[in-house]
Amino acid sequence: MTTRRATTPALWVPGDWNAFFGFGTNILVNLIVLTGLLRFVLRMPDELVFGRILPALGLMLFLSTAYYAWLGWKLAKETGRDDVCALPSGVSVPHMFIVVLVIMLPILGRTGDPVKAWEAGLTWVFIQSIILMVGGFVAPVIRRITPRAALLGTLAGVSVTFISMRPALEMFMNPMIGLLCFAVILLSWFGGVRYRHGIPAGLVAIGLGSLIAWGSAALGVSIAGMSLDRLFAAFGNLGFSVPIPAVGHVFSGFEFLGIILVTAIPFGIYDLVEAMDNVESAEVAGDAYPTTRVLTADGVVSMIGCLMGNPFINAVYIGHPGWKAMGGRIGYSAATGLAVLVLTWLGITSVLLDLIPVVAISPILLYIGMLIGAQAFQETPHKHAPAIVLAFTPHLAAWAKTLIDGALGAAGTNAAAVGFDKMAGMGVLYHGLEVLGGGAILVGLILAAIAVFVVERDFLRAAAFALAGAALSFFGFMHGEAVGFGVSPAIALAYALVAAGLFVCARSEARAAPPIGAAPAE
Repeated sequence: MTTRRATTPALWVPGDWNAFFGFGTNILVNLIVLTGLLRFVLRMPDELVFGRILPALGLMLFLSTAYYAWLGWKLAKETGRDDVCALPSGVSVPHMFIVVLVIMLPILGRTGDPVKAWEAGLTWVFIQSIILMVGGFVAPVIRRITPRAALLGTLAGVSVTFISMRPALEMFMNPMIGLLCFAVILLSWFGGVRYRHGIPAGLVAIGLGSLIAWGSAALGVSIAGMSLDRLFAAFGNLGFSVPIPAVGHVFSGFEFLGIILVTAIPFGIYDLVEAMDNVESAEVAGDAYPTTRVLTADGVVSMIGCLMGNPFINAVYIGHPGWKAMGGRIGYSAATGLAVLVLTWLGITSVLLDLIPVVAISPILLYIGMLIGAQAFQETPHKHAPAIVLAFTPHLAAWAKTLIDGALGAAGTNAAAVGFDKMAGMGVLYHGLEVLGGGAILVGLILAAIAVFVVERDFLRAAAFALAGAALSFFGFMHGEAVGFGVSPAIALAYALVAAGLFVCARSEARAAPPIGAAPAE
C-alpha cells in the first residue's frame, strides 16, 4: 500500500475488516481459554465468572483498545501518514496461565474457597500494575542501549514456542478443519488472494471451520466435539452484567502476599521487556510509539481492571506487523474492544465457547507467530542471525519444561518424584530446561545482546550485558523460579567471569588500536 499524507486520519479503512476478524478471533480464543480455566480448572461458579470477572475484563480491554486506537490516530495525525496501525493489546497469555495455575489454584487448594483464589489473583495484578507504571519511565533507556536483534530475537522465541506451537499442533490433530482453514489464511495474507465480495480471510476461515464442524456433527461424525445440547445450555448464561468495584477484594488478597510476590515481581519485569520488544517490533514496521506511554497505559488499565474484579493483566500484543500487513489501521483496535465489551457484558462468550471450533481460529495465531519470527531475521543485519537463534534457546527450554510438567502432572506425579537422574538417563535434562528456561524472555535478551556485541567486537558493551546477566541471575530474575538473594550463584559467577573476560578483550583492543591522528606505519 502506498503511504499518503493526510491531515485527518481515517477512523476506518477496508483493511480494518481483515484485522478486526483476525485480531478479534485472537482475543476471542483467549476469552474462551480463560473462561475454561476459571470454570473447569478453578471450578468457579458461573455467577462469579460471568457476573464479575468477565464484565471487568471486558471493561479493561475496551479501555486498552480504545486508548491504543487513539494513540494510533494521534501518530497518524502528527506524521500525516495513512498507513499507521494501532498497537494490538489484550490479556497477557503467559500471565493468564501463571495467575491461574501458580497463584489462584494453590490458594483454592489451601482454602477451598474460589473467592479467596479470585482475591489472590486481583492482588497479583495490582502489584504488577504498579511495576508497569513505574517501569515505564526506565524502559526507554533499556530500549536505547539494547540491540534490535536482542529485542526482536527474544520476542521471536516467544512467538515460535508459546504462540505458534499449540495452534500448529491443534491444526494437525484436526486436519480437516485446521489445514483447510490454514490454507484460507495462507492464500490471502501471504499470497494476496482476495475472496469474493471482499470478505475478510479471518471470517472465511472461521465460517469454513464452523461449517465443517457442525456439518460433520449433523452427519453423526463429530470431528470437533460440537454438541447442540451444550450449545443450548450455554444460552442460560446470557444476561446483562456490568463491572462492580472490587477494591475490598483486592486488599483482602494481601493475606497471601508471600505467595504472590514470588511471581509478581519477576513477571512484572517480564511485562516491561515484552512491551519494549513489541514497541520495537512496531517501530520496525514503521510506527514509532512512545515506550513510556505504552507501559504506563498497560499499568493503568490493568489497575482499573483489577479494582473492578479482573484478575488478568493487560499487555501490548505480539503481532502489530501482521495486522498492519493485512491492512489494519486504527479502527480495528477500537472495534475489537467494543465487541469484547458486548460479549462480556451480555454473557455471549459462553455461547461462542460452544459455537465456534477453536481449531478454526488456530491458523490465525500461527500466522502471527510466523510473521513475528520472520521479522527478527528480516529487520536486523544478517551477521546478527546467530544471536537471534541463541535468543530462541531459553524459550525452547521453557516450552519443553511446560510440556513435561503438564504430562507428569496428568500422570499424578512430578519431575522430582520421578527423579532427575532417571529422566537424564532417558535424555531428558530436566534441570537444564529448568535453569535455561527460567525467566526466558530476559535470558534470551541478555544472551542475544552479548552475542551481537561480540560479533560487532564491541567487547565493553558485551561485558556490560554479561554483568547485568550476573546480577539478574543472582537475584533470580533469570535462570530461577523465584526472586530472592543468591538464587543462582553459580550461574551469576559464570556470567561475572564472562564479563571479566570480555572486559580484558576490550582493554586489549584499546591498547592495540593506534592513537587518534597517528600516522600509519610504513
